[in-house]
Formats: sequence, C-alpha cells, structure tokens
Amino acid sequence: MKAPAAKTRGYDAGKKIVGRKRHIVVDTDGRLLMVNLTTADISDSAGAQAILDAIRKRWPWIKHLFADGAYDRTKLMDKAAFLDFVIEIVRRLDAEPRFKVLPRRWVVERTFGWMTRWRRLVRDYEARIDVSEAMIHVAMGSLLLHRISH
Repeated sequence: MKAPAAKTRGYDAGKKIVGRKRHIVVDTDGRLLMVNLTTADISDSAGAQAILDAIRKRWPWIKHLFADGAYDRTKLMDKAAFLDFVIEIVRRLDAEPRFKVLPRRWVVERTFGWMTRWRRLVRDYEARIDVSEAMIHVAMGSLLLHRISH
C-alpha cells in the first residue's frame, strides 16, 4: 500500500483552479534567479514572503524588486522593508480598454512563456512539487545553455 502523499495541490477560489502557483524572481533580462512553488491555496504575498529571505541570502546586493498588484499586501511590504528591499508595484491600467505593455511586468511574463515552451511545464503534470521545481530549473538551464552556444 502506498503512503499518503503530502499536500501538493490546492484550490484557488479566485481563479477557480486546482494546482500550484509558481512564484519566480528574474533579473532584468528574464533569467531565472529564484523559484518557489506553492499549492494554489497559498496567497501570492505569502508565497513571495518565503522567497524574500532566500533572495537576501543568495543575492545580498539586490535592492529593488518589481511586482504586480497581487503582491501589494501590508505584511509583504513590511517584510520587504525589514530586509531592505524596495518593492515597486506595477499596476494594470483598468482605464485602458485594449492590451498595453506595462514596464518591467512583461519581463516575468516572457519568462513564463519561455518556461511553457517545455511540454512538461505547459500543464501541472508532476505529482510531486520538488519534481515540478526541478523541471523548471532544467528548462531554464537548457535555455541558458542554448543561448551561450549560439
């Protein structure tokens, strides 16, 4: 008999999906610096709080971060200020009826696009969260190797 697996998926009532959320940090060129996978029932700001400590430890010189409106929460901003980060929230313009490219926000969206070029990352196929995170690292590492070699 198989042992019960740890909780690896959750339900996001806002998006009405079952699965995981990918919280990533990229540099200004879109290269992956940090990834944190959480179940879908964890809020965006809670997932980002876990990643802030890791960023500070691994890259102590990073000071300025850009984020979308989902990360604009008091708890996250307080932790960022404590860790000496400046988080600039890039908000969507609801007054704009058509699509508009927002500064700095497109960099992360482009990185998600690069990730989904890998078939195993298009959907949440992996049963284990650590395997899913490893596949993200493999995909982004392959992208870097391809760019270096060409």
